[in-house]
Amino acid sequence: MKDWDAGQYLKFEDERTRPSIDLLNRVPLKEPRNCVDLGCGPGNSTELIVRRFPSARVLGLDNSPDMLSKARGRLPDLTFEEADVATWQPNERFDLIFANAMLQWLPNHSPLLERLVSLLTDGGCLAVQMPNNLTEPSHRLMRQVAQEGPWADKLASAAKAREEIGSFVDYYAWLTRAGCSVDIWQTTYVHPLENAAAIAEWFKSTGLKPYLDPLTDEQQEEYLRRYRAEVAKAYPAQSDGKVLLRFPRLFFIAQRR
Repeated sequence: MKDWDAGQYLKFEDERTRPSIDLLNRVPLKEPRNCVDLGCGPGNSTELIVRRFPSARVLGLDNSPDMLSKARGRLPDLTFEEADVATWQPNERFDLIFANAMLQWLPNHSPLLERLVSLLTDGGCLAVQMPNNLTEPSHRLMRQVAQEGPWADKLASAAKAREEIGSFVDYYAWLTRAGCSVDIWQTTYVHPLENAAAIAEWFKSTGLKPYLDPLTDEQQEEYLRRYRAEVAKAYPAQSDGKVLLRFPRLFFIAQRR
């Protein structure tokens, strides 16, 4: 995919940061010394870690130069590195590995989680949040518009860009097998947005990217026009004119024994 657009992502910063707050609040560590934020984006989640654990060393990793530029501007005293988490092999262990809304982009979660757990100190925590919304209308309609438009062949593989995440049972089994105690839960957030077009704006920086990136500018405009029209049918306006975006997210905290 093309580089991520930090400005587009931050249009909904408050809503996107809420899951990071909820995840971090459940981390049972008191004074971790070495923390890493995987897929740190523009630094909004990294900033939360710094506030919660001000004496810890906090490293931010992302594969997007634009996101890293925003993160460095936001937190100039921290170290941010460009890295691909799929192949990342640090020469150190961490008390906290924090991954908010990024592991869903990676395949093969069983070996991935085993590798990440191996990078924890004894008693360290892997804290993860992943969107679990591929069956929601927002994402079903992405696939529908891709399949029904003149770009169908070009977008045939777009739906595979993001992994379908596992079940509660899967993650519990993988993480206990890796030697962890596991706290796992799911929360469905309900975001009141101004209108159906705002739903498209929300996902332009995330879920829609695999569908939009291969298209020409003209095709992108037409795809978004069709997508917004379908979204307006699926998300009716409430009495105040706003629409309600349901957003299920799966969380877990795995603590290495």
